[in-house]
Amino acid sequence: MLGNKITTLETLRQQITALETSPLLKDDPAVARPASPGLLATPRGALHEVFADTLTESGAALGFALAQARGMLEAGRPAVLFLQLQSDTLELGLPYGLGLKSFGLEAEQIVFVRPQTIVELLWAIEEAIACRAVAAVVADIARPHKALDFTASRRLALRCAASGGSIFLVRYARDREASAARYRWRITPQLSRSPPFDERAPGLPRWRVRLEKGSVGKRRKMSADGEEFLVDWTEDGFSLANIDSAKDAGPARAAALSDAAPAALGDRLSEAG
Repeated sequence: MLGNKITTLETLRQQITALETSPLLKDDPAVARPASPGLLATPRGALHEVFADTLTESGAALGFALAQARGMLEAGRPAVLFLQLQSDTLELGLPYGLGLKSFGLEAEQIVFVRPQTIVELLWAIEEAIACRAVAAVVADIARPHKALDFTASRRLALRCAASGGSIFLVRYARDREASAARYRWRITPQLSRSPPFDERAPGLPRWRVRLEKGSVGKRRKMSADGEEFLVDWTEDGFSLANIDSAKDAGPARAAALSDAAPAALGDRLSEAG
């Protein structure tokens, strides 16, 4: 009896591994990338999970997801959808419109959707990403939900691959569940580096980005859990900082995530610094 259970468990593990490493979900050179790939740029048509450990770090996670979504915009795909449960909106709030505009995301480029249940939210994501005018869908999900399981993530990943649009699920937890997402990011706010003219003044928002699943092909530092990047947010987009030193001489300038304009952040930007 015990031997049969062990065999069954091993079979299930192999099946899950096969699903997560399916060729449809792997990086494919033929998959379109943003016209001007910048720092941390990824191919279109992928499912992403963007994790922060706690809700207090929601500003950093949301900002990163919106920045990535902004980089997916192009002439034929001019829209980004932002989804959030009505109950989560009361707790987390919405991105600030003027703040989004100041970082390159115009009001007419983003659509806000607030469904009542997680089932409605998942349905809305699937329907939205199937629209060829949608470059990306950002779903800000404050709590774990049973409906958001491996099967649901698999459906979303297949929809992404079929449509060429990208989905960013912003989530808040330390635990990681089995998922068909091609990329899994962990975003952690870091202490800003003081500007050179005044050590007491606030510096640029700084985030530690760990790519726990997938690869962007430009490894800066590897940990046991994946590729790591230390990035500063500037008016020109993300800029690499020295990951080995808290007192770096200054961030190395790097290409912005978007093609021309900087990426968009929400009103929770202040929590990311």
